[in-house]
Amino acid sequence: MLKRRATKRKVTRKILVILSNRVNRTQPPRHLELLSDEDGNILKETRLRGAPTKAIYDEVWENDEGRTEFASCFRFNRKYGHKLQKPK
Repeated sequence: MLKRRATKRKVTRKILVILSNRVNRTQPPRHLELLSDEDGNILKETRLRGAPTKAIYDEVWENDEGRTEFASCFRFNRKYGHKLQKPK
């Protein structure tokens, strides 16, 4: 009889990142979708064309320093209870 190895499923989280500008509110915010593993490593980064409408994200982060790229940001605020966050 062959024994099967128990394989661990990697748990991935969907994260919404909102890049906005607190100084110039007329600049439209940019939305990014990140896929992250359980250790916090970013597996995939996707730029969204517009603001999402469905609550499908595990976490919502925001940077309001006016940066245009995720890689240039060094500080994020986590938004608890955001309307685009999945209900628990």
